[in-house]
Amino acid sequence: RAIVGDPDRPPARMGVSIGDSLAATYGCMGALAALHERQTSGLGQVIDVSLYESVLQVMESLIPEYAVAGHARQRAGSILPGIAPSNVYPCADGEYLIGANGDAIFARLAQAMGRPELAQDARYATHIARGERQAELDGIIAAWTSSLTVEALERLMIEHAIPAGRVFRAADMLADPHFAARDAIVTVDDAELGPVPMQGVFPKFSRTPGGIRSEE
Repeated sequence: RAIVGDPDRPPARMGVSIGDSLAATYGCMGALAALHERQTSGLGQVIDVSLYESVLQVMESLIPEYAVAGHARQRAGSILPGIAPSNVYPCADGEYLIGANGDAIFARLAQAMGRPELAQDARYATHIARGERQAELDGIIAAWTSSLTVEALERLMIEHAIPAGRVFRAADMLADPHFAARDAIVTVDDAELGPVPMQGVFPKFSRTPGGIRSEE
C-alpha cells in the first residue's frame, strides 16, 4: 500500500483483493510446474505460497531501485513519475486513458491534437524532457481532451494509432461489444438469483475450452 494512492494522502488500498487473486494464481502455477517436474523425478513436493510474496513478485524493480540506487518509490496517484504523457484525461462526458510517452507516439498525439509543433518543441520533444514537464504537459492535453467527447477522442486515438482506452466501469463492460465478442462476461443461471453475469473462463483454450458450473 505504500505506493498506492495520492502522494498527499495516506496509503490507499487496491479496489479489489489483489493479494488473494495473485496468491491463487501463483499457487496454480506452482502446482502445474510441480506436476510437470514429477514426470521426470516421479516425486511430489509442497507448493509454498503466501499473500505478501505473491504481491512482491509483481512489484517490478522496487527492491533493487532502493538497494542499489537509493530510490524509494512513492505514491504518485494516476501518473508514472517521469513517464509522460501517460494519464487519465477529462473529456466532456467522461474520462479517457492515453499512453503516448514514446517519442514517435507523442508525435502522433501532437498531430491528433492539431498541434504538431509540440513534438518539435524542445520542452516536449524527448522522453526525458516530457518527464521533466509532466504536469505542464498533462495540463495542455487535458485542456484539449476536455473539449471532446469520449467517443470523439477515441476515434482520433484509433485514427492516429495511439495506445489509449476508455475507463471501464461495470456498466460499460456489460454493454461493450468487444467484451461480448470475447465472452469475457458470461451469464450463469442461479436458482435463487436468476441470470448472473460474471467473468468468463480465462485464459482461453483453443481445443479444450473451459466453462462455468455450479455444484451443490
